[in-house]
Amino acid sequence: MFEVMMYDGGVYRSAELFEAIEDVGGTVLHINRSAQMLMVTMSIPEEDRHVIEGIAKEIGGDIRSVPLAGTEIAVIGCTLGRHHMPHPVCDIAEAMRQGGAISVVMGLARGRGKSTSQISKREISIIDEYDAAIFMLGNFKPCVEAKRTLLEDISAPVILVSGPMPDGMEDCCEAIVSGVGRKAERMKSSEERAKLAEISEAVNQVLLRKKRQLEEDPLFIHPAELKLLLESYEPIDMCLRPAPIVLHLDGLRVKIPYREHKDYFDNLEVYGRKLPEIADIIESKLEDSSTLIKIRTMSQIEDMDRQAKE
Repeated sequence: MFEVMMYDGGVYRSAELFEAIEDVGGTVLHINRSAQMLMVTMSIPEEDRHVIEGIAKEIGGDIRSVPLAGTEIAVIGCTLGRHHMPHPVCDIAEAMRQGGAISVVMGLARGRGKSTSQISKREISIIDEYDAAIFMLGNFKPCVEAKRTLLEDISAPVILVSGPMPDGMEDCCEAIVSGVGRKAERMKSSEERAKLAEISEAVNQVLLRKKRQLEEDPLFIHPAELKLLLESYEPIDMCLRPAPIVLHLDGLRVKIPYREHKDYFDNLEVYGRKLPEIADIIESKLEDSSTLIKIRTMSQIEDMDRQAKE
């Protein structure tokens, strides 16, 4: 299995680091250079971590794991109003970014009220585009338990964060972290920072299970490899939106409209096959501003080849 790590050090002798990444069959995901300092996010085989750590130590840099890198996570409040979008939502989103993930904050249109809260099919389809969804509910146990209907139809892994520990919600979410309710202050104390670390670890464990499943039936191409192919396309290279290509566990989000660039996606060759043959390409439900690419697994490709021969 591939592991995502970050190098933090100087530019001096960094060419040796890039050579080592290539030698072990890894991929550079992101490079951030500031003056003589360099930050490199990379994906390398788990068993070759010691090689990269040795090179980094030799050239005077540090290596640390970023377990959530290569994922996109939604942090969701009941509404965007100040009653339901308190500071902990932003703190949780920032904790996800520190772990390497791309995080977004969103609110439901009609999530207010114990008896009147709702979630639309469109909202569910948008949430399902992400690798995981963190739902931030409130301080009242009956209210949290009554809002289980918001989570029941979501296919993406759900991590519930609330003040009290609710009963009877284990079957509609993958993890529950209690002790974080609504408050009008940032999470600054040592206990609060420990709770953010607990949320990060819960998300990491949920995504790790998903990674293990993909390891049993691997994707036809690793998302990082497909990202390298897509980066040469000029409209993506010239895109001014933050992170024009966002990695997912099973694919990626490309921040250009599918309809305008359909011919490119349909004709892109990947290891001798056209992209639509090895992946599902769909428009994002978020204002059709992005293209989602879900890479098929090896078993799915084999089944398609078998059916084509019959």
